[in-house]
Amino acid sequence: MKDTNDLAEAQVLITHEVGLHARPSVKLTKLAKGFAASTVLALNAEGPWVDAKSIVKVMATKAPKGSTLYLRAEGEDAAGAIAALVDLVRRDFDEGGAHVEVKG
Repeated sequence: MKDTNDLAEAQVLITHEVGLHARPSVKLTKLAKGFAASTVLALNAEGPWVDAKSIVKVMATKAPKGSTLYLRAEGEDAAGAIAALVDLVRRDFDEGGAHVEVKG
């Protein structure tokens, strides 16, 4: 994880069976909304980046199992936001699951 001033970034592999769809998206956006930092995600390091606090935009990524999720946050609690989001994905969105590899 990179943390410079109030910017934090990370990558995490999605191993949830249905990917980043309904329930996982709701959990991710709800968690992101708990932080003041502006938080975005993408399926590619170059983007396109979408607001991680928007359920419609997160679900629209249609990120399948096996995708690398790129996360970036900016603001006072950016490092905490990224750490919490990575942890949620690593825990398979608290729906049981497989081992997750974290890159970054």
